[in-house]
Amino acid sequence: MKIQLIDFLVILAYLVLVTAIGIILKKQAGRSKNDYLLGGKSMPFWMLGVSNASGMFDISGTVWMVSIMFVYGIKSIWLPWLWPVFNQIFMMVYLSIWLRRSNVSTGAEWMLTRFGNQNDARMSHKIIIAFALLSCLGFMAYGFIGLGKFIEIFVPWQYIARFAPFTISPEYVAHFYGVIFTLFTVFYSLLGGMKSIVWADLIHYMIMVFVSIAIAAIAMFALMDAGSLPVPEGWANLFFGKELGLDWTGIIPAVNDKINKDHFSPFGYFFALMTAKGILASLAGPAPNYDMQKILSTRSPREAALMSMIVNVVLLPTRYLLIIGVTVLGLLFYDTLPLTDAQHTDFERILPAVLNAYIPSGLLGLVLVGLMGAFMGTFAGTFNAAQAYMVNDIYLKSFNPGASNAQITRMNYMLGLIVVTVSILLGFLAKDVNSILQWIVSALYGGYIASNVLKWHWWRFNGNGFFWGMLGGIVCALICPYLFKGTLPLYYFPLILLISTVGAVVGSILTPPTDREVLKKFYKTVQPWGFWKPVEQAVKEEYPDFVPDHHFKRDMFNAATGVTAQTAITALPVFAVLMMPTHAGITALVLMVCVFVLWKTWYQKLPDH
Repeated sequence: MKIQLIDFLVILAYLVLVTAIGIILKKQAGRSKNDYLLGGKSMPFWMLGVSNASGMFDISGTVWMVSIMFVYGIKSIWLPWLWPVFNQIFMMVYLSIWLRRSNVSTGAEWMLTRFGNQNDARMSHKIIIAFALLSCLGFMAYGFIGLGKFIEIFVPWQYIARFAPFTISPEYVAHFYGVIFTLFTVFYSLLGGMKSIVWADLIHYMIMVFVSIAIAAIAMFALMDAGSLPVPEGWANLFFGKELGLDWTGIIPAVNDKINKDHFSPFGYFFALMTAKGILASLAGPAPNYDMQKILSTRSPREAALMSMIVNVVLLPTRYLLIIGVTVLGLLFYDTLPLTDAQHTDFERILPAVLNAYIPSGLLGLVLVGLMGAFMGTFAGTFNAAQAYMVNDIYLKSFNPGASNAQITRMNYMLGLIVVTVSILLGFLAKDVNSILQWIVSALYGGYIASNVLKWHWWRFNGNGFFWGMLGGIVCALICPYLFKGTLPLYYFPLILLISTVGAVVGSILTPPTDREVLKKFYKTVQPWGFWKPVEQAVKEEYPDFVPDHHFKRDMFNAATGVTAQTAITALPVFAVLMMPTHAGITALVLMVCVFVLWKTWYQKLPDH
């Protein structure tokens, strides 16, 4: 165990600081429901953007991204399109504006603005609550497992066992560590609500900037000493053909087994399916989790768009400095890392193993604080979103609409404890980080897409269609892993999409349309583009001066430009750390051109407020 007293002191100082933030902001959070769940919609967009980015800088995702960078090289930059990472670009360009115009507290409450308050609308309201809670619990379990595996490397159980009055089976040590830090996170989240989460995330992000730059510098010096990396031909090439073309034979043969096990081949087909699914998922808008809650917490539609822009700018360069830095050290010193047990090589252990072996004391404490803070931020934001749905959309809508602030606060505490207990139990059932991630982004979100694309773009789509589309998608997402055992969830995503689309369209056509007044109010307020002609004409009859948003082509152009810029800003730190000046120069030029274009075609076209 390399962790030293100074590292423990750094960790302790951080824990004391975030606890103090929760205690200080407790009074503000208790003033109203919006103060607790949305920070009173008073925080500046840059703080919310940094907080959102910080929450995405989670341990579990970073563990996975380091492992795929190690295995697939620079081509791994494309794999987060599974999530899809470029959904932040679509939100920046137009979806955050649309969402914030609705002026609601949660994604489920948004359903009532789109479909009204009749029986079919209440069905859509309930099904989105079910989806939100499933996804929130899944992400919380995913973070829980990642944190436990991370801590276990730094603090092996044998060092704790001598002081503990109980014994733990080796396979549950990671879960034990996950429980400890989860409970701590719940404490400050419950006390201070959204504002405490944002302030804690801001501190964590500043730590991560310093840590990422330091680790990237250490890796560059190590690479200069070594001269080159032990990688196969094509590892440092961003682009690919039908096949990956990576052969680790004679270098690290276990990597070939990992590539075969991942089932990403043929990579060209996999990439095409991943991109198509990513575009559809992006058109659907943000999932009902902490990302959506941050958008709804902004002060105006303009600031909502700027917040989503900030996420891309502050998250990706910092995160990839850390990822490529750790990957370089992992490749150079692979033979010294404890990655292999009696059964297999676990590449998800590269991140903690490298940090434990090659990061000096003091800095190691900051690294641990940064990555544990990332877990805490991710968990806290998702936890806050789950609370929002349970309190705002279940308790206040169905049980006690006239609840006082004191009653709402007590319910926040009680339901919050229930949420965290269930997520911990799910974490105990999870096999590993990647299995949860693949199920969430490919299967569960596959069921989300059809209904949530149609809700923005088709006037005839109603609450019944939303309910049946979502229900079909969620049920398929729960059943398909058992029907297609051993199959990558992305490969049965088209089946989930087909079933949920049929449910959505047939459910809408066979039932009456949404009330025309509800549609008119929604269209006039949110101003989505798409198939809204009958509603647009009805609004113009009542409001002759109304000018609809017909900027589909401009928005899609900006989205394509933004995705290009996002890919460039991701690749630039990777090329810099690998000391590939030509590639870095070309990437920087592409980025500058994209930024100039977006300044003209996006930033200058944003609404004034």
